[in-house]
Amino acid sequence: MGGDTINTRELALDILLAVDRDGEYSHIAIRNTLDKYRYLSKQERSFIKRLCEGTLEHMIWIDYVLDQFSSVPVNKMKPVIRCILRNSVYELKYMDAVPASATCNEAVKLAQKRGFRNLKGFVNGVLRSVSRGLGAVVLPDRKSNPLEYLSVAYSMPLWILQLWQASYTMEQIEGFLEAFLSEMPTAIRVNPLKTTKEELEKELKADKVQVRETELEDVLFIEDYDTLERIPGFAAGKFHVQDISSMQVGLWADPSKGSYVLDVCAAPGGKSLHMAELMEGTGTVEARDLTEYKVSLIQENISRCQLSNIHAQQADARKSDEKMLGKADIVIADLPCSGLGVLGRKSDIKYKINKKSCQELAALQREILHTVQQYVKPGGILIYSTCTINPGENEENTAWFIKEHPEFHLEKQQQLLPQKGIRDGFFLAKMRKHA
Repeated sequence: MGGDTINTRELALDILLAVDRDGEYSHIAIRNTLDKYRYLSKQERSFIKRLCEGTLEHMIWIDYVLDQFSSVPVNKMKPVIRCILRNSVYELKYMDAVPASATCNEAVKLAQKRGFRNLKGFVNGVLRSVSRGLGAVVLPDRKSNPLEYLSVAYSMPLWILQLWQASYTMEQIEGFLEAFLSEMPTAIRVNPLKTTKEELEKELKADKVQVRETELEDVLFIEDYDTLERIPGFAAGKFHVQDISSMQVGLWADPSKGSYVLDVCAAPGGKSLHMAELMEGTGTVEARDLTEYKVSLIQENISRCQLSNIHAQQADARKSDEKMLGKADIVIADLPCSGLGVLGRKSDIKYKINKKSCQELAALQREILHTVQQYVKPGGILIYSTCTINPGENEENTAWFIKEHPEFHLEKQQQLLPQKGIRDGFFLAKMRKHA
């Protein structure tokens, strides 16, 4: 793994700087870099991805460690030095294949290369101290400070733990945290209009992709592949990537053939495609989203899966659309949310979101629900879903909606909790309009 180490480490440094200093989302920064350097080997690509994702996942713990060994607090360091040290501490703790001496030497070289020759000694000193003392780092006391302990041990901001503490036991919370830090397989849904589960499984195995069965009929887990684009079955539209939790939306909606379905915040289109497939090519699915870019993502997936009963459209879900009033059998409102259910996939959300933004999102969800409920036919269904674990955005908004709109009744709601190696956290509520 150490061949082009300076090259791969420097790319990892640039990704972290984009996230830490420039506020970029990590999955976008990682994807852009790997797209730009497609010639890198699978091993080098996975080294960069693992180093960046791992550093971000464990950042609170890493900063806690650095603050014990550095004379300069982490938040006072220059961004470049801070990112080099964070990456290096992650390597020292989690990447056994790299010798500690190599990690320290590469960090010093990188600091020098980036114009911080005068801080070479500082970087070297901190990392050698960390390397020697890592085994003796003492975390906050679990008994007297359970939330502090969980916050550092699992790198989760304290305010999020306090939010969950109101609804869940410590044991449940630690279960979420373990799930977020565990390897998540990619869940794929077979496109039954193109292939069968058995045929796809055979094809994937022939392409050296690891495949596992799941409890769901047309769903497989895949692991150990380079990029989706390099799997022939993906380009041919034989499957679509969607988390097991979010597949519940289509299963709960259970559309009849010929239904008219409106998905108001659809990008990248997983739920819309699922609905189109469940209707076996009949009826109409209108998949909308706010920006041209998001609509292009939906369009890309429609073209790839070659479904004729679905089309994408740019629209603002907050604005009333007169020609849609009372027209839809099913409205899917999978709304913008705080994302606290998908921290295992998008770990930097936990550092960007705060209490205020959670409240703003809950208000935006109410505004959209208030607008889109008008499109449901009498007897039709509204499904409200989010990928978060926050009663303020989930159960409380559902209760508010039913109170404001007595013409609807709640058929069922469920908060799905993250499950290690299986699924994300997700909330859904199914509401029916009186006929």
